[in-house]
Amino acid sequence: MRLGYGTNGFANHRLADALAVIADLGYVGVALTLDHNHLDPFGPDLSQRTAEVGRLLAQHDLAVVVETGARYVLDPLRKHEPTLLHNHGAEWRMSLLERAIEVAADLGAEAVSFWSGTLPADVFADLGWQRLVSGCRQLVGYAADRGVRLGLEPEPGMLVDDLAGYLKLQAEVGSETLGLTLDIGHLVCNEPQPPAACITAAAAHLVNVQIDDMRRGVHEHLEFGTGEVDFPSVFSALREIQYAGLVAVELPRHSHAAPTIARDSLAFLRRAAT
Repeated sequence: MRLGYGTNGFANHRLADALAVIADLGYVGVALTLDHNHLDPFGPDLSQRTAEVGRLLAQHDLAVVVETGARYVLDPLRKHEPTLLHNHGAEWRMSLLERAIEVAADLGAEAVSFWSGTLPADVFADLGWQRLVSGCRQLVGYAADRGVRLGLEPEPGMLVDDLAGYLKLQAEVGSETLGLTLDIGHLVCNEPQPPAACITAAAAHLVNVQIDDMRRGVHEHLEFGTGEVDFPSVFSALREIQYAGLVAVELPRHSHAAPTIARDSLAFLRRAAT
């Protein structure tokens, strides 16, 4: 397995330091969350700063996927808002996603990962769905023109919260550019089938994998070995479908002990993958 680590789990590190630590530990890639402290997508001179990140990635021989789930990058008061579903501010989410696509193109990233967002209280479900389909159609055109693959992540509590929702959206958008990001913990949290079965069902669309532990019905990213994920079966399923992308650790609330947790996570995953 090509194991990576999410920079959102190194929020207290400078990006250059985080990349160095991740590479020195033995990871082969990073899931780079665009955020205030890590390649701010709305800061000045984005292209120049992206080029510097590209040099750092090359220096450390790290592959990259671009993540767009920063909590307060658009609104300092509302986590993960606005989204493509909102009455006001959806254009800011679109701007973020388009900038992420541009960054991914410049870095040669394997995918840009994003999610649908939570349905706002003042938006009917049918209207929210229409907005999501329309926004995704715009995004796949933007991404395809730049040679970038998208990976929509089903997220518990959001409009698209499971694999069935992704498959419905993918069919309506009608473009293979709209691939799939699977978070292994989410599969245990809220999918009716075991993770291995979900991986098999998603094989044709899978472009990005996030990995963490989790318990059934509880959306909390846990350190490995403290939840209910059967990791050997997950790795077996990924091998069976010949998945070649990154499998990046997703522990966004563990920055307080990032180097230690990253080291321990790598050891655990290497054992589980054998």
